[in-house]
Amino acid sequence: MTRKMFHLGVLVGAAVLGTAAWTMTARAGYESAEYKVVETDGDIEIREYPDLMLAATSSKLDSQGRDGSFMRLFRYISGNNESDQKIAMTTPVFMEGDSGLSDVSMGFVMPKEVAVKGVPDPKSDGVEIRRREGGRFAVIRFSGRMDSKLAKKQEARLRDWMKSRGLEGETTAEAAGYDPPFTPGPLGRNEILIRLKQSSDETPSVDGSMRHGDL
Repeated sequence: MTRKMFHLGVLVGAAVLGTAAWTMTARAGYESAEYKVVETDGDIEIREYPDLMLAATSSKLDSQGRDGSFMRLFRYISGNNESDQKIAMTTPVFMEGDSGLSDVSMGFVMPKEVAVKGVPDPKSDGVEIRRREGGRFAVIRFSGRMDSKLAKKQEARLRDWMKSRGLEGETTAEAAGYDPPFTPGPLGRNEILIRLKQSSDETPSVDGSMRHGDL
């Protein structure tokens, strides 16, 4: 290996490490929706989520928010609401709907303090406030540039795992993203969540601890 190639390798490595450190730091700066981990198996978890309040709008999964959906929600939290209130950005951004289709609902999670005090109504007709019902979910975590093809592939992996455990879930899945669209794919954190069905006599586990989304 020549000296020039060695120096190039060092520069590339430093750039990758720097980008990774920036991504982790930026992600840690946001409040993240809490959940309780009940079980972990590699990149798959069973989680319990509390009720969450979302500011939501229609979107397309392949657009990464470039269809204007992200900016509609961003304007809402920037003060385009009936209280002219600025609301802190949080993670993740939920994409609810069939992960195999492009038409979904993009939702920003409202910070806990805002949810307790009352979420202001939007001024824009394209944004709505709604409650995401809590419950138990099977979740798979992965990297890459999120689109409907990748989401469907990871959903299939998750459903195979659920089947092996005898777990029954809803027919639709949700996607969740924790990073800005410009984050390099290998450094991104994405998730697919499937709500689990529970029998009436099933008692939720108290194992695990409530925590914010891991970095």
